[in-house]
Amino acid sequence: MARMIGVLGGMGPLASVDFFHKVVSLTPASNDQEHIPMIIYSVPQIPDRTPAILGTGESPFPGMLEGLRALERAGVDAIAIPCNTAHFWLESLRKEALDGLHFIHIVEETVKVLISEKVVGANIGLLATVGTLKSGIYEQGLKAQGFNYLIPDENEQADLVMGGIKAVKAGDVPKGASLLSKAAHKLKARGAKRIIMGCTEIPIALANAEDLKDILLDPTKILAEACIAYSKSKN
Repeated sequence: MARMIGVLGGMGPLASVDFFHKVVSLTPASNDQEHIPMIIYSVPQIPDRTPAILGTGESPFPGMLEGLRALERAGVDAIAIPCNTAHFWLESLRKEALDGLHFIHIVEETVKVLISEKVVGANIGLLATVGTLKSGIYEQGLKAQGFNYLIPDENEQADLVMGGIKAVKAGDVPKGASLLSKAAHKLKARGAKRIIMGCTEIPIALANAEDLKDILLDPTKILAEACIAYSKSKN
C-alpha cells in the first residue's frame, strides 16, 4: 500500500496546482490506481510568509498548524509544503506534529540533487522571495555542502525577482516570465552554474525558458519526485 502524502498548500494556490500536476506527470503509472494517494490542504488565506519573516506582517504559523492538524486527522504519512518560504516554519511544525509523521523538506531535497550532480564548489544562484533570502534556509544548506552562493543585488531582487513573483501571483505569467528571465540571466552572467528557482511561482513563469533550461533547477519538481519516491517506498 502506497503511503499517503499530505500537501500543506495554498501558498500560493497556483503553485500548489503546479506541484500536484508535477506529481501526477512524474509518477510512473499505467492506470489510476498506480498513482500515489494525496490529500491537499489549500487555504490561500494563510498570511503572507515574507512580511512575517521581515517582521512587518502576521505570522502564518497558526494557519499552517491548522493545516497540519487537518492533514493529521486525515491520516497522512508525510507532509510536503510546496512553498519555499514557508519552510522557515518547518522545524516549528515538526515539533508540533504527531510522532512518526515524516516531513519532506524542499531545500534538503534540492541540495541532494546538486550533490548528486557533482557540482560541489560551483557557484549556485538563487532566485527566491526576500523572505526566503532573509531566512537563510537555502544559504545555510548550500554553504554547509561546499557550494558558493549567488543572489541578485538589491535592485534586481526588488524589481525583477519580487516583481516577477508578484506578477505570477496576480495571474500575469508572461510579465513574470520576462522579469524573472532577466534576473536569471544576470546570475548566469556572474558565473552561476546552476540557478535554483527557489519560489514555487518561478518554475511556473520560466517553464518555457528554453535559453535557460540547462541551468535552471526546479525545487517543485524535485519535491514532487521525493514525494513519489517516499510514497512508493516500503514501510
